[in-house]
Amino acid sequence: QVQLVESGGGLVQAGGSLRLSCAASGSIFSISAWSWYRQAPGKQRELVAQITSRRTTHYANFVKGRFTISSDNAKKTVYLQMNMLKPEDTAVYYCNLVLGVRDYWGQGTQVTVSS
Repeated sequence: QVQLVESGGGLVQAGGSLRLSCAASGSIFSISAWSWYRQAPGKQRELVAQITSRRTTHYANFVKGRFTISSDNAKKTVYLQMNMLKPEDTAVYYCNLVLGVRDYWGQGTQVTVSS
């Protein structure tokens, strides 16, 4: 059984920074990709950033130049460094881990950016 636990969310003023972490536990083999998604109230969940096993990264246009995804597979952890935060970044952020043909989700961490 694989479990993901996010941390690092909170309240920050616009222009500030937060660093999210997501630690995985359980039987983890052959990591395909880590991703961060977010879901704001009344909106659909959307992809924020992804990093593959080959360290290829992909970012949603709305975070390019502000957010950085990184991973430490030895520690089974993925990070999301969020800089220059905007009120529209307010959402619950979820990490996602793809292992072969299965994927797993964390419980989410709230990020609130005040104007």
